[in-house]
Amino acid sequence: MAWYRRPALVPWAWAAALCLLYATVAVRRHLLMRTTGYDLGIFEQAVRAYADLRAPVVPLRGEGFNLLGDHFHPLLAALAPLYRLFPSPLTLLVAQSALLALGAVPLVRWAVRAVGPRGAHAVAVGYGLSWGIASAAAFDFHEVALAVPLLAFSLEALGRQRWRAAVAWATPLLLVKEDLGLTLAAVGVYVAVKARASRRDRNLGLAAVAAGLLGSYLEIKVLLPALDPTGGYAHGGQLAAAHGSLLGALAHAPLDLLRPETKATTLILAFAPSALLALRSPLALIALPTLGWRMASANGFHWGTAFHYSAVLMPVVIAGLLDVLGRETDRRSVRAALATVLAVTVVLLPSFPLAQLAQRATWHTTPHLEAARALLARIPDGATVAASNRLAPQLTSRCTVVLFPTFPVGGRLYEYRREDLPPPTAEWILHDPEAPEAWPYRRGHWPYPLAQQQAELKAARQTYGYEVVAVRDGITLLHRTPTGPRAS
Repeated sequence: MAWYRRPALVPWAWAAALCLLYATVAVRRHLLMRTTGYDLGIFEQAVRAYADLRAPVVPLRGEGFNLLGDHFHPLLAALAPLYRLFPSPLTLLVAQSALLALGAVPLVRWAVRAVGPRGAHAVAVGYGLSWGIASAAAFDFHEVALAVPLLAFSLEALGRQRWRAAVAWATPLLLVKEDLGLTLAAVGVYVAVKARASRRDRNLGLAAVAAGLLGSYLEIKVLLPALDPTGGYAHGGQLAAAHGSLLGALAHAPLDLLRPETKATTLILAFAPSALLALRSPLALIALPTLGWRMASANGFHWGTAFHYSAVLMPVVIAGLLDVLGRETDRRSVRAALATVLAVTVVLLPSFPLAQLAQRATWHTTPHLEAARALLARIPDGATVAASNRLAPQLTSRCTVVLFPTFPVGGRLYEYRREDLPPPTAEWILHDPEAPEAWPYRRGHWPYPLAQQQAELKAARQTYGYEVVAVRDGITLLHRTPTGPRAS
């Protein structure tokens, strides 16, 4: 019997195929130098530190910067043994691909029961090619990849009314990111409401609510400020910034959900992979914490469909779809719904990153890339390097890397003043003036306009004693010996 007719093999076969698909996109992006120090390089430095049994101090974020003070994600340490065996940024990218693909297993397994083996293939396509998963798979590495399979297995358990398993799968979300305690609380609410026949299970749900809310509160109010260099929660001001206070932000939340129009578009697209049918399921409520903080944020990057922010929504949406279809008695309606899911997936696919595989540029190596690789090869292992954002993750596995130009003193990145920038201290500087291709945010030159980057490059030569080693296709490699001139 063919694998696609064996219900037990279907979920794992789809997970393997999706992993290969995601890894192909991610690895090609890295080979084309479309990955960046912010964020792949940052996470590699953190995992590399864990692999060396050190605290996740990340030079790209600043001297002595503990990444646990930015977001609370100690579960990243689970990747350290794998990185120890294969110390490369590709390890993180492939691991992320596998984690995102693993989320398909419980959902497709549920689909086999709810709509049959044939219908399960449609569900696998709907999840695997959904825009939220695609955006995460093709955008560096992020801790949210760890949350996707945990939430997917928890949702399957909810669908089977296995309340303790659902809570057990959702509880580690507290160790993935500080806001995911709210998602654990949402799972707890669902259990408490649905488990009417068992007082024990209702109490379990209430305990999950308390653990989720208390866990997020302690992480945001105690742990993150204790680890952050400034003594606060770095992202706490984003909810209050739009209206001057957290209370004002909450008061305006109903209107802010729909303005600007980017938010309304995202809310619709979030449920589009289910042909909007997930909105008929109470499981859709588990998406509210993630949607809520994103729409209430003053950070415009949180409102749209790019990046990794929507990855945790996709298992919820597909689970809601399965919940609805599993209760549908009219098989023709089920087939029509699955056909609509496939149609929506196909229509959205060209607008999101998996379509890069069909683009000629994805498989083409340019002279600029060859020049960059030649200069990267001239930097010895173990060196300290200040590198442009797109070149940083090419070095983080074998060098100590900081950003060039570096952050201003006090972290006022976008308030550039020459006197705010500390002098470069790295042995090497590698600067690429070309803006990254197909980079969905911070378009153009980052972290400073090109003219200011060139000014810093000039200062490195004329003021701080760096010498030009080579220039190829506009990329400049500088070096300073330990006995070279230093700024007074």
